[in-house]
Amino acid sequence: MDTTQKAVKRQASFCNAITFSNRPIVIYEQVRLKITKKQCCWSGALRLGFTSKDPSRINPDTLPKYACPDLVSQSGFWAKALPEEFANEGNIIAFWVDKKGRVFYRVNDSTAMLFFSGVRTAEPLWALIDVYGLTRGVQLLDSEIIPPDCLRPRSFTAIRRPSLRRETEDTRLSVSLCDLNLQEETFHVTATTCPIPQNSLNSQHSHLLPSQLESDLRFHHLRGPHVKILDDQTVARLEHAREERTLVFTSRPLRINETIFVKINKSNAVRTGTLSYGVTSCDPSTLRPSDLPYNPESLVDRKEFWAICRVVVPLQSGDILGFTVNSDGELHLSHNGAGIGMQVCADCSQPLWMFFVLHGAIMQIRLLGSTILAERLGLSTPSSPTSTPSSPTVLCSGVSGPLLSTCGSGPLCSSISGTAPNSPSSLPESPISPSVSGPWGDECTICYENMVDTVIYSCGHMCLCYSCGLKLKKMANACCPICRRAIKDIIKTYRST
Repeated sequence: MDTTQKAVKRQASFCNAITFSNRPIVIYEQVRLKITKKQCCWSGALRLGFTSKDPSRINPDTLPKYACPDLVSQSGFWAKALPEEFANEGNIIAFWVDKKGRVFYRVNDSTAMLFFSGVRTAEPLWALIDVYGLTRGVQLLDSEIIPPDCLRPRSFTAIRRPSLRRETEDTRLSVSLCDLNLQEETFHVTATTCPIPQNSLNSQHSHLLPSQLESDLRFHHLRGPHVKILDDQTVARLEHAREERTLVFTSRPLRINETIFVKINKSNAVRTGTLSYGVTSCDPSTLRPSDLPYNPESLVDRKEFWAICRVVVPLQSGDILGFTVNSDGELHLSHNGAGIGMQVCADCSQPLWMFFVLHGAIMQIRLLGSTILAERLGLSTPSSPTSTPSSPTVLCSGVSGPLLSTCGSGPLCSSISGTAPNSPSSLPESPISPSVSGPWGDECTICYENMVDTVIYSCGHMCLCYSCGLKLKKMANACCPICRRAIKDIIKTYRST
């Protein structure tokens, strides 16, 4: 806190910085503050509200870390989180309460908006300001009184009367010093690592995240025209109700065994649909916005590798998804710490960018970061092909170059045939029968007529022609003729000669 007791700055972590005004606030008095410091590595923003408890009688040691939901669960405290998009440096936030207990706020000179209601106005009220998350520093400005006859929020925007300002020294607002309860903790943030906050918005899931995440991952500047990229290229927001041309890409290719964490920032339960995602060998830098189709399935006409799936589990705001591509080219998904299983099989010998398609109920997502550490949201990356996912697997096979496989809620997503990929997918060795060295076998083990050109997933045996493979896959309880393991899919291969 500065010497004027008007400006405060959180010194460490992302929380534990609840402050109050030094005197009670009168009805219709605007508490005006300026955001002086923003720290982009956190989630969540400023919390604003009121309390009927005299701060001078509060023991700082009894204050919780979070105003929401911890403090507001106690009697006499009311607060709510400011939307993250308003928590930018230089913004001036004004908030006040009317005689009906309704709290309004506005940003700079924008239209006043209803914040929340239910405040008891029969008692003296002190302003409550939680310097939280993205917001690291704030400064109190001179307060202003809103005339009681201006009851409609839209009428508040033009009120700026100097005669109503409180100019005397004894009535000026400042921050109560006893309420900035800062911990004496060491906190280091480097340019490439960023700890994840255990905040009230995602506290039910964030304990499953690694202690540190790489923060170099961003959304690529190339995006669909109906998507807006915010907050240092880490947030993608759907701008319109239309669901076409809403693709966003990662700014760089994925690393092997790297887990990318994505948070569902905003969802709309009224709408149907969920988040789609996938991987591609196409460098987004080589594309133009006009190249992005209205329907992502149209990408099948391109020469690069494209594979796309949908998240089949229900999603809601605050959920955290983890995506990992292992050394076998398998993309695994986790949801709030629970492994969903392998979703897409891709060729990881070439660079792979990840992309997302916002549509349906998913309105906004955030890239939290990535890690290649062992701790990963409980992902069940199989050490051998005998491992089975904890829930039905959705498989998109990289059979062809111009491939876009759309996975629904069914157990399997069939392959789409086409031209050969730029390089063949790496195949896992069978734990039962070792892979055969030397030249490929010539005859199919079923028909003994056609040449062998098909690999069985997931055991990796290459012992069939494509025609027999298709027939075998359609049979009930289809299994590999070599090891008798269940057939998840068949992959046609192409010789380089």
